[in-house]
Parts: sequence; C-alpha cells; structure tokens
Amino acid sequence: MQPLIKRIHALSTSIDEAFVRLKITEKEQTISKLQAELAQPEVWNNPTHAQTLSKQLASVGHMVEPWLTLQAQVNDIVDLMALGDESLQAEFEEQVSAFEKELAQLRKDLLFQGEYDDHNAILRLSAGVGGTDAQDWTEMLERMYLRYAEKSHMDTTIIERSTGEEAGIKSSVIEVTGPYAYGKLKSEHGVHRLVRLSPFNSDNLRQTSFALVEVLPQIDTPEEVQIDENDLKIDVYRAGGHGGQSVNTTDSAVRITHLPTGIVVAIQNERSQLQNREMALKILRGKLVQLQLEQHAAHITDLQAGESANWGSQIRNYVLHPYTMVKDTRTKYEDRDAQGVLDGKLDGFIEAYLEHTSSV
Repeated sequence: MQPLIKRIHALSTSIDEAFVRLKITEKEQTISKLQAELAQPEVWNNPTHAQTLSKQLASVGHMVEPWLTLQAQVNDIVDLMALGDESLQAEFEEQVSAFEKELAQLRKDLLFQGEYDDHNAILRLSAGVGGTDAQDWTEMLERMYLRYAEKSHMDTTIIERSTGEEAGIKSSVIEVTGPYAYGKLKSEHGVHRLVRLSPFNSDNLRQTSFALVEVLPQIDTPEEVQIDENDLKIDVYRAGGHGGQSVNTTDSAVRITHLPTGIVVAIQNERSQLQNREMALKILRGKLVQLQLEQHAAHITDLQAGESANWGSQIRNYVLHPYTMVKDTRTKYEDRDAQGVLDGKLDGFIEAYLEHTSSV
C-alpha cells in the first residue's frame, strides 16, 4: 500500500497548490456573496442586474466545483485507506488512477493566470477589405466561435449583428459566458486571413479576405475599471434596422466615446436606452482593459490614443486552396483539418497559445 499512499499524497499536494494558484477560497467567498445578494427579494426589481449576478454565480461555480469535488473524493479515499483494508487495494488503485487523470485534465486551468482570464468574454467581429468575400468570411468566423462555445458548454448571446447587402455580415458582437471564457478566447484577438476560391465571382478566382476579431474581458462591475465620467461623451440617437416601430421611433441607440483614447462604442440592439448604455459601458471597459494589456500600462489613465487589435498583421491564416491548412503565425501551431477548425475545433490553437505566452 505504501506506493499508493505516496501517489495519494502527491495528489493532495497538487490539489492544494492548485487551490492557492487559482484562488479557489476567494472564489468560494465570491459565490457566498453572490448567493446572499440573489437571496434578497429587492434584487429582482432590476432584472438585468439580477441576471448579471446569476451569470456570474454560474460562471464562478463552474470554475470551483470540479476542484472541490476532486478534493472531497481524494479526502474520502484517504480516510478509507487509513482503515488499512488490503482487500480493497485493487479498487483503490483504480480510483487513484482515475483521480490522476482528472487532475491532469483540470491542471489546464493553471494556464489561466491572467488578471481577467476568469471573466466572461465579448467578441467583436468586423469585416475587413474584400467586399462580399470579407463579409462572408466574417460570418464563417461567427459560426466557428458559436460552434466552439457550444462544444465547450459555454453560453452565447448575439448582442448586435449587421448583415451584408449580398451575403455574410459586416459586424457581430457576441457575449460568451462560461468558465475562463476570456482566458480561452483571448488567443483569437487579432486579424484572421482566409485564402480560398471565391464563390462570389464568375471566374471563381482565388481570393484573400480579412476579418478583425476583438476579444474583450467582460467587466460587469464598474468598480473593476474606474472611468472618469468627464472622459466620456455619450450620444443617443434613433436606432435603425429591423425590430418594429419602437426601435425606429425612439432614441434608444447609444454611442459612447472615450475622449482620451478616441475609442467609440455604439449599441442599438433593439432594447431600452438604459440597457444599451449599460452594454456599451461593458464593452468600453473591456476595450480599455484590452488596450491596457497591450500597452502594458499601469493604469487606464496612462493609455495612449489608439484602437485595440489594429489591422497591422494577421495572427492566423486559413488556407482552403490550393491546399487546406490553418496556421497560427505566433505559435506556429497548425491543423490540416481546416473544415474541423471552422466547425469549432479550436482547443489545439488555444492551448498552444496559452503555453506559448506562459513560457515567454
């Protein structure tokens, strides 16, 4: 039994170390605080705020629960082994092996060491030059991320979407909620390049298209990112597009400009002006945080003017002709199953990026 006891001891030590690095205790306190807030009847007077709290609770719970379960299971088997029943050694061996496999899987959480990695994410997709081909490519990326989120058991909400005249989309804003949503998706931040035979010209020529993917941490609480109200210019205007009379006859759309950086966020997703304002501020906070990370600025007030995720160079190439391959320009990770990638098979790229950035 001695070798088995050593393995169990190593398991317990690894779990304890993970609890410290992942701040599991602090997250348990966050869960208790959110549960207490949601237990107050008056919180539901503001359904939007209550839903935000509920999403936060679910997200933090999904991060903590697997580790707490594994710790409890390991503690149980330690207690059973203390009884010294040799006849159960084969069963103990099987259980310990299963726990070691589970720990190996959970240890991937340790790659999420960024300050905002445990946050939900907001994706902003924008078509680049290339007309209809670029808009079609942007819609392909939108589908790819929706499929990835579905396979990863994350929830998505399309906040805003602008369709192209002929095909595809000009832009899309997607809220992604789930454990380490931003930590997983931050690898997608940048320009994505597609090379294929164009389905939109009669000669079927090879076409190169570009789309910009911005991945922002979702900052739900204003306290996390302090923005001086004097730095904001807020305009309201009449929303356009579909949605019925109320959309087109009320000034529900909101455009917020952050004057020091020149960042502009506009939301007109067919809801109330207040909800549009709250969502625009969430996105603005996320863009400021992303810009802060890129500029290595100590504070938001230190930011220099400039858009996040510029069109300077692509981070990933998707080649569908004359051969098929998807290759990341930063990590050099590649996958010849291009269709699988476009169907949401992104884990290889994400893990390669996390390992690359953790070793830099």
